[in-house]
Amino acid sequence: MSTPYILVLYYSRHGATANMARHIARGVEQAGLEARLRTVPAVSTECEAIAPSIPEEGALYATLDDLKNCAGLALGSPTRFGNMAAPLKYFLDGTNSLWLTGGLVGKPAGVFTSTASLHGGQETTLLSMMMPLLHHGMLICGLPYSESALIDTRGGGTPYGPSHHAGADAKRALDEHEIALCRALGQRLANTARSLENSRG
Repeated sequence: MSTPYILVLYYSRHGATANMARHIARGVEQAGLEARLRTVPAVSTECEAIAPSIPEEGALYATLDDLKNCAGLALGSPTRFGNMAAPLKYFLDGTNSLWLTGGLVGKPAGVFTSTASLHGGQETTLLSMMMPLLHHGMLICGLPYSESALIDTRGGGTPYGPSHHAGADAKRALDEHEIALCRALGQRLANTARSLENSRG
């Protein structure tokens, strides 16, 4: 049997969402599970992949097997008019085979996002990413208010999942509360996946 892992799957244009993904992965690892970082290629206006088969830098592109075999999922995207970015939606639209076989049913999942403006649709973007996961039968893990960073944050952070205010120039770094919430989601997903696995055994 392969080692269980949490898939941290994201699309990032300017690096903020990728940085969040790395902190979520760190949280997964702090909880004792493997984190597998994966991204998706950009798409053209004709909705065709336009990137090389292997990225020049950063995480590898995700495959359906990465998704099928994960013990849990963290899904991240920058905000596009209050919705997830097209490349991530394009990838999710290609997961029919997993839906038909129930390959993701009962697995924990969480979502995260980054926006240029403080009120730029963070929560609606998080909700938009939850919808296909619910159709797949995944168990959505948000962030409880027992996470003190959710109360103290002056930047991003929601009970629906971690968020980040990157600023209009996309150069605002993650603050301590945003980092804490990213790591908390990683830990929560790992702990939930482990509990679910133990209950099946």
